[in-house]
Amino acid sequence: MNPLTRRLAALSTALTLTVAGVVVAGAPAWAAGTVTVAGPEGAASASPDYATDVTVSGSGFQSIPNGFGGIYVLFGWVDDPSGGSWRPSAGGVVGADYRYVPDAESADNNGYQRFLAFPGSQTESSANGTLGADGSWSVSMVIPGAVFESQDREGNVTEVDCRRVTCGIITIGAHGVKNANNETFTPVSFAAASATEAPAAASAPAAAGAVRVGVESAAVTAGTSIVFTGQGFTPGEQVVASLDGGLTAVGPLTAGAQGEVAAALPVPREIRDGTHLVTLRGAGSGAVAETEVAVSGGTAVAAVSDAPTAPTWVLVLLLACIALSVALIITSIVTAIVRARTRRRAKRKRAAAATVRTDAVAAGTPATPGGASSGAAPPPAAPAPAGAAHPVVASAGTASAIAAPSAAANDTGPVGQPVASPDAPTELLPTGTPR
Repeated sequence: MNPLTRRLAALSTALTLTVAGVVVAGAPAWAAGTVTVAGPEGAASASPDYATDVTVSGSGFQSIPNGFGGIYVLFGWVDDPSGGSWRPSAGGVVGADYRYVPDAESADNNGYQRFLAFPGSQTESSANGTLGADGSWSVSMVIPGAVFESQDREGNVTEVDCRRVTCGIITIGAHGVKNANNETFTPVSFAAASATEAPAAASAPAAAGAVRVGVESAAVTAGTSIVFTGQGFTPGEQVVASLDGGLTAVGPLTAGAQGEVAAALPVPREIRDGTHLVTLRGAGSGAVAETEVAVSGGTAVAAVSDAPTAPTWVLVLLLACIALSVALIITSIVTAIVRARTRRRAKRKRAAAATVRTDAVAAGTPATPGGASSGAAPPPAAPAPAGAAHPVVASAGTASAIAAPSAAANDTGPVGQPVASPDAPTELLPTGTPR
């Protein structure tokens, strides 16, 4: 090999080593992100019965100046702690591959969940902290205990018992950003509370009237969930959360050492739009905390609004019955008036007929069947035979007139019959016919 060739080979080797050194030196620190958890005793452990304050620190994470999103630091459970199939970047799904304690995504939440923003990010003001340029960070958190409740994407609530499964600190990309470089899981163990710790926690019951409830958002969409936190309950007591007095419910939740609880309350799709009431009730203390949440996008708006309204046919039938009743009442009144007038007319006719009969009897004139007296004169007397003397006419209604006997009364005619004297009066029958 000539000197020129050796120089070229040496130069090539030097360039290769230089590039390799630059690559190694420029390797990002986030490639080996790690998390440490320090509890009250400095170890990654917490009380199974009461809330525990811990300090969580990270290093080697990917920090993107002015980048969107950041890191969520959560306490929860993963189904594959030693592998990595739970990671969102690997297809892991919340509620199926990992679960965590819900909390408000704000700087003043209850400490079950923390949000770390990238430096210079627009969401930095609402974060609990900011990643350093070298990918380091540190936040304080609260582990509520060994048992918590979590909700999946369908709104189903599941209880997680960290004494039976492995729980710990989870870090994932914030605001839906999937970043495998910032996804880690650090286990946390649970030890029985010491004899001095339990009485100290139990000696701090919530003051009467101090219970309160907060929600992550005052407006939610039907079919999602209401993330809430409660404070001021008696440590260790069971707390039940409900929507509208039982439309949906979650619990019982065990209050932590500071009387705090947190969970997600499902909102059904079949719900009316408008304001709804979230209620937290302590089973032991009886303390109640309430707050209102606005719900939109419900599918039961029309059904709810139409429920109190009676069907149209019922209203028509009711109106028909009322009209029929009024008609019957009016008919009864008219019939009663007509009958009364008819009775009065009949009574007046009977009274008039009785008066006519009374007048006729008093006058001596027989009354006609119609009640009026006959005004006709009695029939005239039959004419007397020729040569006979004129009879004496008797007045109507009196007995027959009988003349006084004369001397010639005993005279007899040619045939032996008495012959009336011309001067003798003739006896008339009541009808006026001479005898």
